Amino acid sequence: MSTLTSFRRVALGTSLLLGLAPVQAMASGFYIIEQSPKATGRAYSGEVADTGPESLWWNPASIVGQQGVAISMGASAILPHANVDNTGTLIVRPGQAPAPVGGDQRTTNPINNGVVPSGAIAYGITSKVAVGLAITAPFNFTTDYPATSWARYTAQRTSLRTIDIQPSIAVEAIAGLRLGLALNVEHTTASLGSALPNLSPLLPDGSQVLNGKGWDVGFSAGAQFHQGPLTLGASYKSQIKHSLDGSVTTAGLLGPLAGNNGSIATTASFTTPWQAMVGARVAVTSAITLNGQVTRTGWAKFDAITLGAPINAAIPENYRNTWAYAAGIDVALSPKWTVRTGVQRDLTPVQDNQRDARVPDTNRWTFAMGASHQVNSHIAVDFAANYLSLSSGPIDRVTAAFAGTAAQTPILVNGNVNDAHVFILALGGRFNF
Repeated sequence: MSTLTSFRRVALGTSLLLGLAPVQAMASGFYIIEQSPKATGRAYSGEVADTGPESLWWNPASIVGQQGVAISMGASAILPHANVDNTGTLIVRPGQAPAPVGGDQRTTNPINNGVVPSGAIAYGITSKVAVGLAITAPFNFTTDYPATSWARYTAQRTSLRTIDIQPSIAVEAIAGLRLGLALNVEHTTASLGSALPNLSPLLPDGSQVLNGKGWDVGFSAGAQFHQGPLTLGASYKSQIKHSLDGSVTTAGLLGPLAGNNGSIATTASFTTPWQAMVGARVAVTSAITLNGQVTRTGWAKFDAITLGAPINAAIPENYRNTWAYAAGIDVALSPKWTVRTGVQRDLTPVQDNQRDARVPDTNRWTFAMGASHQVNSHIAVDFAANYLSLSSGPIDRVTAAFAGTAAQTPILVNGNVNDAHVFILALGGRFNF
């Protein structure tokens, strides 16, 4: 293998991996929890113990007792705001003293507004056996840092799209005990880019982009116990190892680095986390139902991102497992109208000194309110709104372009994410036939 070829593979692998981590979403890490407008209205506090196709994502046992066909559809508009500020990031080119990274010192709203769709259908074969299908987008986001941003060497445009197809079956094993099992078939596409520094600060930046896609499979299992006014629920969603086939394209490198320009076919792999959920719903009166849910997410499975041959490189991510706690209430004002509210505390999997501009994730509170209108015996409409308040936090993960080569260029990242908050508006319908 030639020295130039070795240099190119190391440079490609290290630089790309700096930009591969998926972007911050609306739950901790890069998970999008907005899979039902009804759930959004109570801050996802009772979904593992609720019934109907709108709860299929959280618990495949939720559809037992379904009569005929039931359909749930919805969409959530996600409107994030954040300032990502530079507070002293330095770049260290070979043979040169550390220098300010330059560029725009503040990027406002790098995370794009978006709409997340969801839908599910269930059919009761008998009163004790039901089948269902949910289609969701659990990892689905786009972020943009301009080419002039101070963060350009660790993040520019990232687009991650995951479609989850979940066929489910559920049975009532004994009176009151319902069990469910599902497959999670996911299709993922990704386009991930960042800038690359040339050896001289007088030269324009180069660029690097990964495009990839792939199909992968996991599973879900759940149980519910119904006894009078009380429903208990528990479920487990497996981790999924994602393997993407694609290419890495490098352009704009000049001088001694120009031999790295071009496109190379490769694979990329990373693992999305498992989730374990327990929750309860209790009807304290005929009109008032209390909800509670605790979720443990196995983010430690997102420990590294790996590029296959011919690059053969990996970088640790070192995420940690997290907890989320939610409580809420549903109040039936009349046979036609139900209102709900809730609050959730969701902790970040990003460890200190590991936060970068692509995933500036921090702890958050979610405050929710919503309502349902029963139009007639076959149609209900759900409305919801959330406000998410996210903590400020440092962006301080040190990276390096062309690591392991003579052109190694450390980026000594020093920034902050400030004034981060999100508005979410959700609308959906439920139909029974």
